[in-house]
Amino acid sequence: MTLYELNASNSAGRDVSLEDYKGKVLLIANTASKCGLTPQYGELQKLYDQYRDQGLEILGFPCNQFGGQEPGTSEEAASFCQLNYGVTFPVFAKVDVNGEQAHPLFRHLKNEQPSDTPDGEIVWNFTKFLVDRNGKVVQRFEPKESPEVMKEAIETLLG
Repeated sequence: MTLYELNASNSAGRDVSLEDYKGKVLLIANTASKCGLTPQYGELQKLYDQYRDQGLEILGFPCNQFGGQEPGTSEEAASFCQLNYGVTFPVFAKVDVNGEQAHPLFRHLKNEQPSDTPDGEIVWNFTKFLVDRNGKVVQRFEPKESPEVMKEAIETLLG
């Protein structure tokens, strides 16, 4: 299975094919609005502003699995991002990233780039995955790694 065979719901509940992002460099993150790492939304937006015209797409997936830090609805999460951090990249519907109910996208990402944990699971909000223009998951960045440290890898993938 490839990443492009998967779908995800946007914050309004509409189904989006990830094939829509074919040929783009993707940065995919599980996010939360009530987390100490929430300011990373602003850092992600800076990357998006800087590289969007060269082919970068950032996809945010709110998740409430870590400390209940995304308690609201998908629409509330997307609105929070726009109002507080000026986010213009797509923020999708809330998902689970671990466990039996984990979204197929995150199962795929973890399978391609597992963590150092025994089960390869995502350990916290703002785990970030970098995907090349062909849909290959090439790198994983752990939550405390600032989006700023991803610049070089993004520039390499953008060519």
